Amino acid sequence: MLVTFLLSLVLAMTGAARAAVPTHLVSGMPTSDATPMRACDPAMLTTLHRVEIPAPPEGWSGTPQAVSVFNVFGGEVMVGLGDRQVCGRMHDARTRDSRFRTGVGLVVVPERGSHDPVQVGWHPPVKPHWIPTVRLGGPSPVQQEDTLRLMVRAACLAIALALAFSALMGFVGARDRSFLAHVAMCLTLLLWQATLNGLGGYPQPWLPVDGRETQWQVAFTGFGFAAVSYGAWQQAGTVGRSPRLRRLSRWMIRLFIGVGVLVPLLPPSALASAWWLVDRLFALGALAVTVAACLSVWRGDRRAFAAIAAIVPLLLLFVPQVAGTRPVVEYRVEIVQLALTWFLIVMAYTLTNRYGRLREQRDAMRQLADTDALTGLPNRRAGLARLDDCFERARAEGLPLSLGFVDIDRFKQINDMHGHEAGDRVLAAVGATLAGSVRRREDVIRMGGEEFLVLLPGVDAAGAHMRLEAMRHRIAGTGPLLGIPGLVITASIGLATLADDDAAPAALLHRADGAMYRAKRGGRDRVEGHTDTAGDPRPALQD
Repeated sequence: MLVTFLLSLVLAMTGAARAAVPTHLVSGMPTSDATPMRACDPAMLTTLHRVEIPAPPEGWSGTPQAVSVFNVFGGEVMVGLGDRQVCGRMHDARTRDSRFRTGVGLVVVPERGSHDPVQVGWHPPVKPHWIPTVRLGGPSPVQQEDTLRLMVRAACLAIALALAFSALMGFVGARDRSFLAHVAMCLTLLLWQATLNGLGGYPQPWLPVDGRETQWQVAFTGFGFAAVSYGAWQQAGTVGRSPRLRRLSRWMIRLFIGVGVLVPLLPPSALASAWWLVDRLFALGALAVTVAACLSVWRGDRRAFAAIAAIVPLLLLFVPQVAGTRPVVEYRVEIVQLALTWFLIVMAYTLTNRYGRLREQRDAMRQLADTDALTGLPNRRAGLARLDDCFERARAEGLPLSLGFVDIDRFKQINDMHGHEAGDRVLAAVGATLAGSVRRREDVIRMGGEEFLVLLPGVDAAGAHMRLEAMRHRIAGTGPLLGIPGLVITASIGLATLADDDAAPAALLHRADGAMYRAKRGGRDRVEGHTDTAGDPRPALQD
C-alpha cells in the first residue's frame, strides 16, 4: 500500500510539472533604436577605387541577388546595384547588413531584363597583391559561404584564446617562464588575427581601431612576426642555438617590435613601405629558421621537427607561385589564420613536451632528495614522512602498526677489518635483503649509518616478531654471498607496536630504538620486543 501511495504521489507531481511547462517562451523587448544608416557619403565615394561588374548578357533574371565584398582591410566599402547603394566598414559590424558577417554585402532584386551593373568600391589596399574579393550569387549560397568564413575566423580566435589559457594554467603548475612567453605569443597572434579579419569590430568594436585599421594591421604584423620568430627560433634545435644565430634572431625580433611600436608615428604614405619591410624580413627569418632546423635534424636533434612543421606553412605564403593562386587570393584571411593557428598548435605541442620533461626532472630531483644514494632506499626524511602516513592511517582505520629498528652489529669493525668499500657493500646487501622481505620497497628506510627502519603496517606484535626473525636470518646469510673472507654479518632488531596511548609516531619510533639497544645489550643478533623499562634503555655500548 505504501508503494502504491508513493507511486501515485510521483505521478501526480509529474503531471503538475508538465502542466506548469509553458507552450512557448518570449525573450527580449521591443526597441525604439533605428536601423543603422548605411547611406554613402558622396564626398567619401570620390576617394574609393570603383569597379563595375556587368549584368549577364541576357540581363538580370528578376530573382534576388546577393553581392558581398571580402578581404577589404581598411576604410569604407561601397556596394550598389541599380538605385540601391550601401556602405559599411569591415571593422564595425554595426555599419553592415547583419546578413553578412565577414564582408560588406547587399541583397537586392533587380528588374527582370535590366542591365544595370553591380557597383563596388573600396580604398586602394596597402598591399597591392592583397586584393578584395567580390562574391555574386543567390542569397543563400553567398550567405552560407559568409557563415563558413565566420566560423573559421572565430574558431581560430577561440583556439588561440584556449591555448593561452592552457599555457597560463601550465605556468601555475610548472612556474616556468616559457609558459608565460607562450601566453604572450597566443594573445599577440589573437589580436593580430582580430585586426586582420574584422572580428575586432564584431558584434561591435572591442578594439579601438577607430578608422586606423591599416596602422593597427601593420603594427600587429610586426608584433605577430616577432612572436612567431621567437617561438620558431626556440625550437630550431642545436644549430639554432648557436651564439651567432641567437644574436641574429634577437635583433630581428627587436626590429619587428620596433616597427610595431613606431607605426603610429609613421605617415600613411609610409605604411606600405613598413609592411613591405616586415614581410621581407620575416620571409628571410623564416627561411633561416627552416634551414637551421633542418641542419639540427640532420645532426640528430629530432625536436627541431617542430620548428619545420610550424614555420613552413607560413613560409609558403611568401612564395609567389603559392601566394598568387586563386584560392589563396580569395581565402587569404582564412588561410593566414589557419597557418597561424597551426603554428600555435605545434608550439603548444612542444610546450606540452616541455611540461612533461619538467615533471620528469622534478620527479627525478624529488627521487634524489628522498632516496639514499648507496642503497636506493628512502632516506630518513622520506622515511619519517612515510611513517607519519602509516601512523595516521592506522589511527583512522583502527589497524595495527609495527616497526623494526635494524642495526648492523659491529659495523665499525667491518670497516676497520675489510675496508670502507666492503662496508658499503654490506650496507647495500642488507638494504636489498630487507627490501626483498616486505611488500613495498618504501617500507624499508635507511635512517643513517648502519641503521634501518622497517615499517610493517597492518601487522600485530606476534606477526611482526616472526617476520623480523626471518629478516634477521636472511641478513646473517648475506655474509657468505659477498665473497669477503672472514666477513660475518648479523643485526640487532628492536620491535615496537602501536599502542593506544601513542599520540605521535615519535613515541613508537623511540620504543623501537630502545628495543634495538636492548637487543645489543642482550648479546646482539636477535629481535627484542619493547618492554616498559624506566630510564634510557641505551647502554654505553661500542660497536
